[in-house]
Amino acid sequence: MPQKIMPKLIKPSLLLLCGLLFSGLANAQQQLTLKDALNFAVENNANARKSRLDIDGGKFKTQEVRADALPQISGNASLTYNAIIGQLVFGDQAFQLGRAWNSNAGVQLSQQLFNQQVFTGLKAARTSESYYNLASNLTEEQVIEQVANNYYQVLVSKQQLNVIDTNIKNVKVIEKIIANQFENGLAKKIDVDRIKVNLTNLQTQREQVVNAVVQLENQLKYSMGMPVTTTVILPATEFSKVEHMPLLSDTINVAGRTEIRLLNVQKELLGLQRKAYVAEYYPALSLTANISTTGQSDRFDLFNRHGSAFYYDASAIGVTLRVPIFNGFATRSRIRQADVDLKKAEVDIRETTNTLNLAYENAKIQLRNNINTIRTQRQNVQLAQEIYNSTQNNYNNGLAALTDLLDTENALTEAQNSYTQALLNYKIAEIQLIKSNGNIKSLLK
Repeated sequence: MPQKIMPKLIKPSLLLLCGLLFSGLANAQQQLTLKDALNFAVENNANARKSRLDIDGGKFKTQEVRADALPQISGNASLTYNAIIGQLVFGDQAFQLGRAWNSNAGVQLSQQLFNQQVFTGLKAARTSESYYNLASNLTEEQVIEQVANNYYQVLVSKQQLNVIDTNIKNVKVIEKIIANQFENGLAKKIDVDRIKVNLTNLQTQREQVVNAVVQLENQLKYSMGMPVTTTVILPATEFSKVEHMPLLSDTINVAGRTEIRLLNVQKELLGLQRKAYVAEYYPALSLTANISTTGQSDRFDLFNRHGSAFYYDASAIGVTLRVPIFNGFATRSRIRQADVDLKKAEVDIRETTNTLNLAYENAKIQLRNNINTIRTQRQNVQLAQEIYNSTQNNYNNGLAALTDLLDTENALTEAQNSYTQALLNYKIAEIQLIKSNGNIKSLLK
């Protein structure tokens, strides 16, 4: 199946983005927004680039198939030396058949006048161009989905890192207080040890999260088609708060989804393949023509027309009709196989339609659940912060134990991470919803 693509000119905005990312990134103030990341990925992701090259390949495939319907012209030339020349004997006389040196040059032409297989193949080649265009579009949509998910995962990990950094800062303050209390005999050594253990655990956890952030950033850059050694800065504002539920429709236009359109084109191609098999029953008519010149000589002076060389010309024009009669039911078997493929294509379309509807319904459910979770976790973070502040104040005044303070700190950390995870789950579900509506390319704008 073919595919065509017109090489896209790099937009000035992309040139600017490249400059920001590769040279301008020396300036640490430059930041990579989600929109910039997605536009960069569409142009530079390896799969997206190959899918556009497939479009070019499809266009050239169409040209190749079209060639079968155009005149076919070929030339030939030969030079023969007859070491022993045959003779024809009549009675007691013998006649030499030919001469020692023979040359021949000619041109042949053939033109299909009627060949249903060729004509059907040409239509299939043009349809394949649509297939590759849709396949390229689907690849770009998949790239956008992948990069957006990776982008938000990086932001979540960085927020988790911020939470840990805040906790480390708070624990260090407590560590100093306990150290002073211990020096003054107001705290036990076990309290000093426990706070050190807690701080060490936080620092170890921070190191793990830092490594995770680096890995996720590398995965993001890889999915964008960007060198993993490039430094990128993601603005935290891209992970904005979620306040309201977006408007949701009861149904979606599945027929307009790229996946369904691609399957419909595949089905059309299978139908054309079946027509090509049926065309094997049809006769084929072609025009043939040739012209040649032959030279003979007893010596190697074939190019000396005024010497001993003798030349004569020949030409012929005709038509060839090929009528298939019986091929052992091979054509019938191919047609029946094509019928099976068409039925399977219909099953694929029904299944994919159901799958897309399922994804949309699940995305709606996830959005509703996640926005409720976000609201609950936001309140939970506020409450956990209040409890922590109160417990810390009580601890400073000797009204709470260190264990209570550490427990409330852990509860606050867990609430903050749960809230951040809920935001990530919402964003991922939102991407799925936008994709289900067939509008995922709206993220590029």
